[in-house]
Amino acid sequence: MSGQLKEVRNRIKSVQSTQQITKAMKMVSAAKLRRAQDAIQQMRPYAVKLQEMLQNIVSNTEGELEMSLAAVRQVEKVLIVVVTSDRGLCGAYNSNIIKLAKQTIREKYADQYAKGNVTILPIGKKGYEAFAKAGYNVISSHWHIFAGLSFDAVKSAAGVAMEGYTKGDFDAVEIVYSQFRNAATQIFTAEQFLPIAKVENTAGKGRKADYIFEPEKGVLIAELMPKILNTQFFKAVLDGQASEHGARMTAMDKASENAAEILRTLKISYNRARQAAITTELTEIVSGAAALVG
Repeated sequence: MSGQLKEVRNRIKSVQSTQQITKAMKMVSAAKLRRAQDAIQQMRPYAVKLQEMLQNIVSNTEGELEMSLAAVRQVEKVLIVVVTSDRGLCGAYNSNIIKLAKQTIREKYADQYAKGNVTILPIGKKGYEAFAKAGYNVISSHWHIFAGLSFDAVKSAAGVAMEGYTKGDFDAVEIVYSQFRNAATQIFTAEQFLPIAKVENTAGKGRKADYIFEPEKGVLIAELMPKILNTQFFKAVLDGQASEHGARMTAMDKASENAAEILRTLKISYNRARQAAITTELTEIVSGAAALVG
């Protein structure tokens, strides 16, 4: 009986130690989430407005200028940018993004994949490991961006996609990432990055956006396009970072709750075993005393 009590005590200590770790990780993730949430909330309105402006410009100058980043071609070669995290313990966050990326390839680019023309640009260690292990064509130069996240580092990764598209190495570029809504909600998204999407003008056909270009239109667009695309890429990475911390905080909170429930069950088992041991000892004492009296 004493051996059983010792085993239960050891399990209680082990669960308590695990619970301390999960609570600490939850607090760390909560602090990181606040910073990441502030960053994406400040960036999102700016990035959305820039994207709308870029789409309007592309739509309303179609045929007037040669815009390599908006040129629509027959899709033969595809680049998929997959934004995951460097670390685990964040629930199903990474697996859902990887699953969506594979689903996108399977549903939209099955022919290109069969010909070996699908390339993965992973942002985050988990995505890099998953796709490299699965045998995909992987660009391994930018998966470590989260180790020292900065606009310049993200700009370098975006440059790989834009340069590849301009040169004809890729005919389509998509970003698979998680849009951050709150700590408990992430929206997993596959979004077209290149070619630049055009605005569908259904309300007022033939009406053009009222832009005054200074300097000359071609020079301005050539300068503006990469900068706006870099901003879109950075927004996706910031969304991913905030989503990761939110998912980890939620996962660690749930793990702490589960540990508390396990502790409650173990303590009940320990008390029952202890009561049984005391009852057995009392019975033995009474029996021994009765035998001596007899």
